[in-house]
Amino acid sequence: MIELLPTEKYEPVIGLEVHAQLKTNTKIFCSCSTGYPAPPNSNVCPVCLGHPGVLPVLNESAVEFAIKLGIALNSRVNLRSIFARKNYFYPDLPKGYQISQFSLPVVGEGELEITLEDGTKKKIGVTRAHLEEDAGKSIHDRGDSTLVDLNRSGVPLLEIVSHPDIRSGAEAASYLRTLRQILLYLDICDGNMEEGSLRCDANISVRLRGETRFGTKTEVKNMNSFKNVEKAINFEIARQIDLLEEGREVVQQTLLWNADKGTASPMRSKEDSHDYRYFPDPDLPPLEISNEWFEKIKSEMPELPARKVERYTNEFGLPPYDAGVLTQQPETSRYFEEAAGFTSARKELSNLIMTEVLKVANEKKISLAEFAIEPKRLAKLVDLITSGVISGKIAKDVFAIMLSDESEPEEIVKREGLSQISDSDELEKIITSILNDNPAQVAEYLAGKEKILGFFVGQVMKQTKGKANPATVNSLLLSLLKRSSG
Repeated sequence: MIELLPTEKYEPVIGLEVHAQLKTNTKIFCSCSTGYPAPPNSNVCPVCLGHPGVLPVLNESAVEFAIKLGIALNSRVNLRSIFARKNYFYPDLPKGYQISQFSLPVVGEGELEITLEDGTKKKIGVTRAHLEEDAGKSIHDRGDSTLVDLNRSGVPLLEIVSHPDIRSGAEAASYLRTLRQILLYLDICDGNMEEGSLRCDANISVRLRGETRFGTKTEVKNMNSFKNVEKAINFEIARQIDLLEEGREVVQQTLLWNADKGTASPMRSKEDSHDYRYFPDPDLPPLEISNEWFEKIKSEMPELPARKVERYTNEFGLPPYDAGVLTQQPETSRYFEEAAGFTSARKELSNLIMTEVLKVANEKKISLAEFAIEPKRLAKLVDLITSGVISGKIAKDVFAIMLSDESEPEEIVKREGLSQISDSDELEKIITSILNDNPAQVAEYLAGKEKILGFFVGQVMKQTKGKANPATVNSLLLSLLKRSSG
């Protein structure tokens, strides 16, 4: 009997809790600004500071954003939901409780389809997405004291809780990337994990393969990138398997991920829902969403990434890879679609955006809204390539000039003398001269070494400074070499 490795004996069971900070102008229960950054404790008022006698007033935009996400996740949107008090003590939680939702959240059961590493699709169940207020921020790196900044206290959050359907760190990262992409397209969260506006906690357990009961779970926090989510989960899976293989127990606890050390260390024992003593908030009536408002929001939903990928492949004839890259960010999709309105060469346009536009934007750390070459000008450059006026190689030179020159691409080509040489007589003279100067290479080609053709093409491009029409060059080369063999 073949003995399984420990990693083959066990199955990880993972669920994610994602906190998305909503892009409202004001906090969820008061009119304080959510603007960031701001001086510590400047965006505060008696409501978000938890002063006695104050009453919360619900932010309508936060509810609208929650409904949008519910629709995007094919979830049940509860037209009646309830706010509850979640009781626990943190120094940065002014009221001593958090206003959240528990028994009846605004968004119920749904699902999110992800793409696995091998290209296959998998649906991850979503248990709920509920509205709540954020806590403040404790600052521990200022000497011996802990300071508290309450600017974030009361900022609206959507907590999205998945089913325990995830089976690896890679699946978790894919789930989080896909969810972030949807949040960006809905324009309800900026998705910045480094700044904490998108935060992820992972509940992890392992069990023997074939077992149906869950193992003891731990929660891992403080993961501020997709890479760290994957690393932290894989670390905790391996740690739990090692414990079980040694005959020891997994303790239910919360762990903090240390990205620098690549390890997770205990923070506190893990709470269960009963530890928070939830009860309906007496200051907030049930949230009632009218059918009319729900249908209005539904009718105004933007096109989501999965639908865009499908449309780009069907309507524009793009490969799935290109469609995936172009839809990763809403601004990339907007840039591509605007440019596509001015050219029918969508594949060539896609190539230029993926290889040149995104590279420069990433290097300069700028958005495509700030990019020097507007979509219409880029489309004109693409048409110069497809019409044979310039080669793809020369197009890169023209592109580089366009970054600092507002002239139209055709003007730059004319001014710089970059037009492609397609005249057969002119190219034939150049090729004939190169063949005469390289008899040894001609003999090698005629002896069956066909790869030497690339050498001749390179020599032609060198003499013409890259301006020779590649298709014409190849055709003439084959013809002249065949003539030499006769």
